[in-house]
Amino acid sequence: MDPLVRGMWSRRGIGNVVELTVPRRNGPGTRTRLIGVLHVKGRSYVGHPNGDVGWTRDLEVARHGTVRYHNGVEWSFVATRLPPGEEREQAIRATGQHPFPGNLVYRLGRRQVAAVGVYFRLDDTTAR
Repeated sequence: MDPLVRGMWSRRGIGNVVELTVPRRNGPGTRTRLIGVLHVKGRSYVGHPNGDVGWTRDLEVARHGTVRYHNGVEWSFVATRLPPGEEREQAIRATGQHPFPGNLVYRLGRRQVAAVGVYFRLDDTTAR
């Protein structure tokens, strides 16, 4: 599915979908994924609803990466994994920002996401 989705994304964008690039934790190179970036009170968040996966483990170790929008705008960030608490809950509530059907899936699975989801705050380090 990635080539089809990536082709659509690169031409017009898809909702809040961005390209996230993080250094690999095991070996050289980077890992690049299309994911949804969430915005709450001027802060940006990314995460995975079902717990740790490859890219979240990479981000946990590297603690930095880049976000690129379909129009080529890119920014660098440092990442902080969110512990249980209000900020993490706000990020999870913001999953309604995902385009359909993702927003519906997240809403229906909110209890599961709250129990096992992994979320990070991305603080922009790009020179302005």
